Amino acid sequence: MASIFSRIIAGEIPCYKVAEDERFFAFLDINPLSKGHTLVVPKQEVDYYFDLDDETLAGMNIFAKKVAHKIKEQTGCKKVAMVVLGLEVAHAHIHLIPMNSEKDVDFHREKLKLTPEEFAKIAEELAL
Repeated sequence: MASIFSRIIAGEIPCYKVAEDERFFAFLDINPLSKGHTLVVPKQEVDYYFDLDDETLAGMNIFAKKVAHKIKEQTGCKKVAMVVLGLEVAHAHIHLIPMNSEKDVDFHREKLKLTPEEFAKIAEELAL
């Protein structure tokens, strides 16, 4: 069965897309820690980030770098954190999180509640 991320990439589940190329896809996290919190995934469905082949792993990081630069530019944050977790969804992914302090990357804190309009505006601003 396809992962939820594969279904998002296929257009079966709606998302707030930020960027896409032939191998990778970036979209807003619907439970964000901050405005601009974005997920970057390979289109190839691989469960564990470090099981990606070297070419895909390197390409995913280069793709994420482009997205992170746009996040930093648009949000005005000090840095963009890159976090690899991956237990909730069996599809390798990177969290890109705008941050001004390390507290901004605490996954135990309450997530933002944004309206569909707010998500759409953020996705539009971050679009590559």
